[in-house]
Amino acid sequence: MPFKRPHFRFWSHLPLTLRLGVIFISWLLVITYLHVRMNHAPDARQMVRMGYMPVVTNLAAPLIDHVTRNHPDIRFEAVKFTSFAEMAEALRNDAIQAAFIIAPLAVVLRQQGVDVKVVMIGNRHESTLVARKTLHAKRLEDLVGHTIAVPMRYSGHNLCLLKTLEAKGLAGRIQIVEMNPPDMAAALAAGGLDAYFVGEPFAVQSVKSGVANVIDYVETLWPDFICNLILVKNSWIADHPMLAQQFVSAAARSGLWAGGHPKQAARIAADYWNQPVEWVESALTIPPQRIVYDRFVPHESEMQEIADMMARYHLIAHADIAGLVEDQLARNVSSAGIDGIDSVLRP
Repeated sequence: MPFKRPHFRFWSHLPLTLRLGVIFISWLLVITYLHVRMNHAPDARQMVRMGYMPVVTNLAAPLIDHVTRNHPDIRFEAVKFTSFAEMAEALRNDAIQAAFIIAPLAVVLRQQGVDVKVVMIGNRHESTLVARKTLHAKRLEDLVGHTIAVPMRYSGHNLCLLKTLEAKGLAGRIQIVEMNPPDMAAALAAGGLDAYFVGEPFAVQSVKSGVANVIDYVETLWPDFICNLILVKNSWIADHPMLAQQFVSAAARSGLWAGGHPKQAARIAADYWNQPVEWVESALTIPPQRIVYDRFVPHESEMQEIADMMARYHLIAHADIAGLVEDQLARNVSSAGIDGIDSVLRP
């Protein structure tokens, strides 16, 4: 029996407007499906979500996010926070795998029972103490009776001020308050704050705007100062040892690259931080050779010094930090073959 082409009489007898409507809806459903498939398909790449604040000590976060955005195998995703407390909770609850977090807060999390490890130290010597110009202050002593903001009580900035004020016989004569770094410049400009001590480029913002002048740099007050460090959970290292090594290597190597290419690094970071390139570039280059990129290996002695100071100033009950530092990943980092930004991903 010869094959007969079927007659779609039902379709042909439908009104033209109805047929067009069915075609349009079918087309819309197909397009919607393809859109969802393309934009929400599971990412098969290895993923590390990094919490960070937009400061120079955390420069690695935007740099390695940038270099892996279109990488076929791996993605280091930078997640910007406005407070370190919020970032700590995100790490505690596994919303992120790594935190570029303020150093004393790592001690607090460890003592609270979170099995965290310090695996790398961020770029050093990037914090500045600035004061409102109308105060005509030239040194810390000129701020007696005034208010200085720090990122939080569990910050190296707070410890540095407490130590310095004690050494100068000024303990209790300057008020120290907590404030999220993104709010500091506006508070100073509005007259609600006299001075602040923070990682760059938040300080340079007030200097460039003409409302503040530099009182001191952190390296003068505390040469071995640690602002931020990279904190991960021990279980994550155990479950992903090769990925953990690749992450720490990329973060450390990105700093070494930035040291030789500050203008290019500033352009990348400025996009992530939503800050003018000139501010970021100024923070990276003035004073010249200020930022230290190659002291990224964590040492238990340095973390113990921080814990001892925290106990001394009654920020914690005791100074035990047993098991907090994991230095092997940072010690394994190679500084060879760093040229273009993409080279930071090489072993």
